[in-house]
Amino acid sequence: MNRKVRLPKFPRLNWKLLITVIVLIVLVAAITRCVPRFFSGGEQTVNYVIVEDESVPDSLKEIISRYKMLERALATTIDDQVYVIVTRGEKLTAGYEVDIEKMQIVKEEDEEKLVVYALFTDPKQGELVAQVITHPYVIAKTDLKELPKKIELQARFPE
Repeated sequence: MNRKVRLPKFPRLNWKLLITVIVLIVLVAAITRCVPRFFSGGEQTVNYVIVEDESVPDSLKEIISRYKMLERALATTIDDQVYVIVTRGEKLTAGYEVDIEKMQIVKEEDEEKLVVYALFTDPKQGELVAQVITHPYVIAKTDLKELPKKIELQARFPE
């Protein structure tokens, strides 16, 4: 009565097929994460709202008075909100305007920078404008959580 216990036979595993399937799954996962970044250039759009003059915080008005003579983009944090200011510098007449078209966070090597795309409008030649010194600027309240380390201004003039 010596009975041998027989274990059930498992099907043979095709190891090459199993490894190929695992490699394909890993590749598909990597591609779905990397390809959108490749096509977008690593850019992330920043949402913002233009702040009207009556809604500008007093501490922000002080900052504007210090930088209104320069043509630049700068950012500051007030009450946990990140504001971006684009200034045009001093102009000898009225009719100069500045508007923000879009803002993007761009990855550049190891760092991220905020690129502000602005539209600079000048008075048309021959247009009657007031002969008064102006300092055109625009303020935007963004959805950023922290200040960017670098800011770049990309100004464009309409055709």
